[in-house]
Amino acid sequence: MTSTLTDTGGTTSQLRDFYELEPLYTSEERLIRDSVREFVRGEILPHVGEWWQQGSFPESLPRKFGELGILGVTLPERYGGVGASYTAYGLINREVEYADSGMRSFVSVQSSLVMYPLYRYGSERLKRSWLPRLATGEAVGCFGLTEPDAGSDPANLRTRARKVGNEYVLDGVKRWITNGSRADIAIIWAREEGGDILGFVVETDREGFQAVDIKTKASMRASVTSELYLDEVVVPATNRLEVTGLRGALSCLNQARFGIAFGALGAGYACFEEATAYVQDRPVFGVPLASKQLVQATLADMLGDLTKGSLLAYHLGRLKEEGKDTPVRVSLAKRDNVRCALQVARAARDLLGGNGITTEYVSIRHMLNLETVSTYEGTDTVHTLVLGRHITGHSAF
Repeated sequence: MTSTLTDTGGTTSQLRDFYELEPLYTSEERLIRDSVREFVRGEILPHVGEWWQQGSFPESLPRKFGELGILGVTLPERYGGVGASYTAYGLINREVEYADSGMRSFVSVQSSLVMYPLYRYGSERLKRSWLPRLATGEAVGCFGLTEPDAGSDPANLRTRARKVGNEYVLDGVKRWITNGSRADIAIIWAREEGGDILGFVVETDREGFQAVDIKTKASMRASVTSELYLDEVVVPATNRLEVTGLRGALSCLNQARFGIAFGALGAGYACFEEATAYVQDRPVFGVPLASKQLVQATLADMLGDLTKGSLLAYHLGRLKEEGKDTPVRVSLAKRDNVRCALQVARAARDLLGGNGITTEYVSIRHMLNLETVSTYEGTDTVHTLVLGRHITGHSAF
């Protein structure tokens, strides 16, 4: 039966799937999504506001995510994954970010920035040693590319790798590293003396490795963010990933950006649903706030943008499953869906009036988190220039 809106307003499920994508997902994708939704509603949503206020990420969550089976979900079963579709992975990110972008960041980093490079570029020894433990949450990983002076321009990273016999010696500083102080391994990108950028699996208990948390954040507070210091850290040559050049690191970021294109919509829908419910109950001049034209126009814009973003994410997932997820396609989806979610969060905060600035409601928390999401994994500006270069053939970097 076709779902319809009534004069008294659409239901949450109808508005969340306004263009009826539901039948296009496979039964496995729906099952995975629904299990994550149930977990998020029961285990995360009741507490995440307090975690955000406290600036904490519970130590028990990695294993709970592992028990749920959502870490590295697209990887083969022999390495701890379940061989699920990329669309299923996208839906996982959307459900987790409905609660908080910091929660999704953990899942995204563990799956796309740690497990993916291990699977694609790691030796069989490294895969067997780490992937199953990362999948269960027994082990936690982080991804070390960004530096204090190398964010949008990663080719200028200053971390160095010096070959000494059958070992490499790493020196440098990484900044804005999710999971840094919780990690058992770090995927570190460094420049070899000859000029090539190489990737390494670095166990964090090695001498000379130190992680220091960044405590001054007004965003992503329910996520661990660190600086990494590598002072003459020695790793065996067998810990080097089998890829040369920046393309290795960028391929990992492309995986993470794909997840963000889905995930940001979760935050957007959380704000949209909160605002929709709020204006129905809030009286103004003797009538519900929802009866005012400007309020309805704002809600209509929210619904339109989120629906378009959902269609974009869905089709990107299917393209990825066909091997057609080019970097510029991912750039467009990451940029536009984060823009959409951030605009929805800002509009929702405005509709809530004074209540919108309190963390008793979710919109201000999502809005602040999305400022970070707009910046990491390629800023809005960088993705705009990537698209501009693709359109014109001229680089404006």
